[in-house]
Amino acid sequence: MQRLVFIAVYPILWFISILPFKIFYLFSDFVYVIVYYVVGYRKNVVKSNLELAFPKKSKKEIHQIQKKFYHHFCDMFLEMVKTMSISGTALKKRFVVKNPEELERLQSLDKSHIILLGHYASYEWVNALHFYGLTYEAYGVYKKIKNRYFDCLIKRIRSKHHTTMLATKDVPKQILRNKKDQLLSSYGMIADQAPKGAHAKHWLKFMGREVPAFTGSEVLAKRLDLALTYLHIEKVKRGHYTAEFIPLADHPENFKDFEITEKYFQLLEEQIRDKPEYYLWSHKRWKHAKN
Repeated sequence: MQRLVFIAVYPILWFISILPFKIFYLFSDFVYVIVYYVVGYRKNVVKSNLELAFPKKSKKEIHQIQKKFYHHFCDMFLEMVKTMSISGTALKKRFVVKNPEELERLQSLDKSHIILLGHYASYEWVNALHFYGLTYEAYGVYKKIKNRYFDCLIKRIRSKHHTTMLATKDVPKQILRNKKDQLLSSYGMIADQAPKGAHAKHWLKFMGREVPAFTGSEVLAKRLDLALTYLHIEKVKRGHYTAEFIPLADHPENFKDFEITEKYFQLLEEQIRDKPEYYLWSHKRWKHAKN
């Protein structure tokens, strides 16, 4: 059954990916109408998350952010599909790194590093970093999906431009293997998911709520001497993004426990409060919050 679904859907995705950008985004507008008004995909989750994060905003303001989020959400999903056929030249034009010299400095440390991101703006086009001087072996961490055919497709899409995708469970052993082989590597990780409260080693304030936080990136960095940086991504306009490297720790062993994780969430929260419509409100980030 999984294969039949994939065979039926794949030609549609490919056709969408080759549409000219003007028509592509008109199609995204159509998808928005279906997702928001007809299907109502996770509308209650989005509304609840926004109300938790912005208790002082009016119902009208929450509603406006919600609609903007769904417009962006549809754009971003389809931009992942667009990656199937987009050229390297077009990708570099649409995902601009503002300070590539920081990437050069990071690599001059002569050690592997972790690039931390949030579910904000565009994390689908981060493989454009290869056009800005990324010479290390590149890995992207992702969560596997149930349909193995679509899982392979997503891996193939996100692996364009010399990036290897790693399932979450495979990350530690791959880093250890590369460390043993002295293979300088760059690991892209999105670290704002919600771990189960009972398994959390650290709780922190995020958008005014006390939530459990994943600390795996910091723990790995300290144990294996990996530098850490935050990739601050902004949506400039539809289909165009800028990214800026913000150093977190060249030598993480010199930082107190969870200090780096706290800084990461602080930087992410600043972005969200500035333009909340570009955060992924459809995932249950606050389901284990204490207050």
